[in-house]
Amino acid sequence: MYRYNGNPYYYVQHGPVSPPPQPIPQYVQQPTQQRPSVQQIMQTIRTQHNNLYTQLEQAGINRQLVEAFFFFIVNFTRNEAVPNTSANQIYAQFQRETPWFNLLILQMGFPVNTIDRILTQVIEITLNILRGMQPSPGPAPGPTPPRPGGRWSDWESLGGAIVGAPTVSSWQPNRLDVFARGTDNALYHIWWDGSRWSNWENLGGVLTSSPGAVSWGPNRIDVFVRGTDNALYHKWWDGSRWNEWENLGGTLTSGPSASSRRTNQLDVFVRGGNNRLYKKTWNGTRWEDWEDLGGNLNSEPAAISWGPNRIDVFARGQANDLIHKWWDGSRWSNWESLGGTLTSAPTVSSRRTNQLDVFVRGTGNRLYKRTWNGSRWDSWEALGGNLTSAPAAVSWGPNRTDLFARGQNGDLIHSYQGR
Repeated sequence: MYRYNGNPYYYVQHGPVSPPPQPIPQYVQQPTQQRPSVQQIMQTIRTQHNNLYTQLEQAGINRQLVEAFFFFIVNFTRNEAVPNTSANQIYAQFQRETPWFNLLILQMGFPVNTIDRILTQVIEITLNILRGMQPSPGPAPGPTPPRPGGRWSDWESLGGAIVGAPTVSSWQPNRLDVFARGTDNALYHIWWDGSRWSNWENLGGVLTSSPGAVSWGPNRIDVFVRGTDNALYHKWWDGSRWNEWENLGGTLTSGPSASSRRTNQLDVFVRGGNNRLYKKTWNGTRWEDWEDLGGNLNSEPAAISWGPNRIDVFARGQANDLIHKWWDGSRWSNWESLGGTLTSAPTVSSRRTNQLDVFVRGTGNRLYKRTWNGSRWDSWEALGGNLTSAPAAVSWGPNRTDLFARGQNGDLIHSYQGR
């Protein structure tokens, strides 16, 4: 929760997406004579894309060898790039002309897929620099600001190797905390502090679902997951440290989602037995018993609160449509169908009071959005892309929404709209 013009806002986003086809972003063309050297390109990668180093170091490759790999591929790209050449084409040419490189990787026991993915990203960065494309000034995070008219930014890769959908929360303006399940089934965390992205950190645990996260106050984050016994587990940041996992019981048949109606209150939603929706509430002093809210869910739920006594819950229905149920302060509504053809669980964010943006993966693995504008539901809007997980969304201001998903390379990717 944070306050904007005195009004409280509460966010929970559940849920990275391969880069969708987008119009060419706003780039500033540099004079040809300023074509950067290999060392200048390397310095840009070191300072602006340090997460690429971190990913290979986590794969067991020491920093000096990573530096050598990057220098070699940057130099090759700089020498071989021609107009309209793609990163994939350059990397294929590199592999044809230097067959000993893959042999070296295999002999040293390094993860080939991870190296292929990271080096392709390094080539893409190098090509952008060589073509004189530097992002025009704009709001952070993200390398490409949206164009006038509210266009979504191009997708950026934040690295990592994740399983399933990520989740994201925000405890103050221009702060993002993203969580995902790693390939070792542990919980991983990366955050935007207002000026840069952190490296990934391992928070441990053994997850059997995607996580759910929410913040109910400044410097407070609560994360929920399904454990190996299908029970609900909870871990939280109290402003100074991460607390140990606690077992909240239950029998989950999906990942969890959480929302917060007010300070020091949490509502956690899961799909339980018989595909029904269940809720467990922290009332400020203790965890209440599980509450059965019925329904027939075909995915994990997504929940959000846009006011002190309002909760909206969404899920994929048995007809693969978007279904919705809400708490108005005194009672739960019946389920309503909002249509669509979903191929993932939904996620939801709120930019202001009485406004909701629901994002889903639809047919063709494309991203779709449906908005409640305060009086009615707008029509579905196609946002393109090629998602390999459900999306995750958060809004940290009245005109800002950030989206995350799993990319085609298994990395976390990010797009945003607004300021």
